[in-house]
Amino acid sequence: MSLSHRFQKRSVVAGAIAALAALPARADWSLVNMPEGVSVLSREIHGMHMIMFWICTVIAVLTFGAMIVAMVRFRKSKGAAADQKFLHNARLEAAWTIVPVIILIAMAVPSVEKLIKIEDTSGSGLTVKVTGHQWHWQYEYLDTGVKFYSRLARASDRARQKGSGIDPRTVENYLLDVDKPLVIPTGVKIRMLLTANDVIHAWWVPDFGMKRDAIPGFINEMWISVDPDKPGTYRGQCAELCGADHGFMPIVVVAKPQDEFDAWLRQEEASAATALAATE
Repeated sequence: MSLSHRFQKRSVVAGAIAALAALPARADWSLVNMPEGVSVLSREIHGMHMIMFWICTVIAVLTFGAMIVAMVRFRKSKGAAADQKFLHNARLEAAWTIVPVIILIAMAVPSVEKLIKIEDTSGSGLTVKVTGHQWHWQYEYLDTGVKFYSRLARASDRARQKGSGIDPRTVENYLLDVDKPLVIPTGVKIRMLLTANDVIHAWWVPDFGMKRDAIPGFINEMWISVDPDKPGTYRGQCAELCGADHGFMPIVVVAKPQDEFDAWLRQEEASAATALAATE
């Protein structure tokens, strides 16, 4: 065995030992999949995602399996020659052309159905305008007079400062909490109008299965909903690199039952009317 081959072999062994030694430190690693979400649409998106995932997995196994079998069975040590001639098989070539086309059509039809449903904002019960700023969000409930800014919570903001001396692990929902969350009713289709005041941002909450860019000078639309039996707090982040503090503009959505939301909205409307009267 040559010196280079011995060196390569020892390098592989050393790498394997190092990887095994690092396993305890990586014990908390886990494969994170797309969440099923808290609405019918998000679960349909998750279901489509899993169908595509398994189709691609089967194709990958068959394709790479065929490659490995070909490399093992038809290698030089088995007598294979580079100039060896192979017989033409029209049926086989037709099969590996037609089958992928059928698979693509089978994947495209349900995907288009979901895309149409994602873009359909008709029948919404509430419209919220979302404006991205560097580096916070502004929410406006159209036709109500209620609007406010949503910024990183003060506890997270203090802990993130250089030299603060605060251990981020002691801050609950570090970098994923805000001072004033978006509040929506459960069981209602919420139409979102997204834009930005400066650069491109992206509004993304994984549990809704939706993400949409907020672009200056443009209005993008999407809709979200929460099942009536799943009120709660759902968190997300800006998903478009938008500047130095991109990582510090989280999104928090609080879903309340309809009666609790109505009470909250009446209180916010009263506060907005009082503030407006004070400026006149």
